[in-house]
Amino acid sequence: MDLDRPRALLALEDGTVFEGWSFTGHGEVTAEVVFNTAMSGYQEILTDPSYAGQMVTMTYPLIGNYGINDEDVESEKVQVAAFLVKEYQDFPSNWRARTSLANYLQAANVLGIEGIDTRALTRHIRLQGAMMGVLSTIDLDPDALVEKARIAPSMVGRDLVKDVTCARPYLWWKGKAESIEGDLGSFQWPEGRGRWRVVAVDYGVKYNILRSLEKRGCNVLVVPATTTSEHIDELDPDGLFLSNGPGDPAAVTYAVDTIREQLGKRPTFGICLGHQLLGLALGGRTYKLKFGHRGANQPVKDLSTGKVEITSQNHGFCVDMDSLKDADIELSHVNLNDNTLEGLVHKKIPLFSVQYHPEASPGPHDAGYLFDRFVVMMERESRRWRG
Repeated sequence: MDLDRPRALLALEDGTVFEGWSFTGHGEVTAEVVFNTAMSGYQEILTDPSYAGQMVTMTYPLIGNYGINDEDVESEKVQVAAFLVKEYQDFPSNWRARTSLANYLQAANVLGIEGIDTRALTRHIRLQGAMMGVLSTIDLDPDALVEKARIAPSMVGRDLVKDVTCARPYLWWKGKAESIEGDLGSFQWPEGRGRWRVVAVDYGVKYNILRSLEKRGCNVLVVPATTTSEHIDELDPDGLFLSNGPGDPAAVTYAVDTIREQLGKRPTFGICLGHQLLGLALGGRTYKLKFGHRGANQPVKDLSTGKVEITSQNHGFCVDMDSLKDADIELSHVNLNDNTLEGLVHKKIPLFSVQYHPEASPGPHDAGYLFDRFVVMMERESRRWRG
């Protein structure tokens, strides 16, 4: 153990305790403990809003070796509750690096712990399931920490979207957020910023999703998760995008109500939490996975083409296939590891959604075609309207 760094204990609600030491100073945090199997991309993972309320352990053992840069961020701040690694590298080597991982986490007041047996922790989560934990450098009494973890509220039933959604609408333009004047009632779409007007509902959106939409000629207006169906109708977009986000989809009832009222009005594309909320709006159910899918190497089969994609994923809940009773709803993608639902389409309504992240960041770009599919859907509906 490094005697120059504070000792840290991670206690899980089932009584299991892991030991390490902090490379970011003192603190204590309670959150769900999950693992990510990506070998790189820790900066994108740290800033992914879907990790709100969770502390993340990386299965790859050496973390921090390429530092932190100004480009690879997926939101305006660090979103994870804490970061757990086997070995932290304090001297990064990369031409884009601007600071170290430790400095980055310290500035965000987020605990970073090394020396944890991440292989044992990951195996424990795989066998027993993701669970609540308490990480502390302040209270080093294992029994006290375990009790804190046991009484902590679980992820089930928690609406974390309200903690990560934008406070005000904004335009995404040239890779940056641009404030708008006034409220949605007085909003006018700017000219010359893409052919397709898209309202993106922010449940915890990643920047690379917005980059991917803009790249394909979309004029993107990002709106808070509480935006009503009436406001969306007033904006009259060509398409509606439902973003990723954290927490239990069944708890975000206001979003489900809005999506249900929007069904059939315009082309709709959902990713991750947006997919789950769409499944609920279509009359389905969601459930919590044992340990979730988090990583950049998840195999998914496109049932319409038979092709297999290697995908980036980050979710702990899933839509129940058997709960979708409407005969017009088709399963479009399936996870080849556990056969869970990874995508759906509707035969009559212009909508589709996927559980995984086609924008990647980090991860492979096998599924980028889904953004093209959304544009084609808007083009087809536009021709139908004109005709």
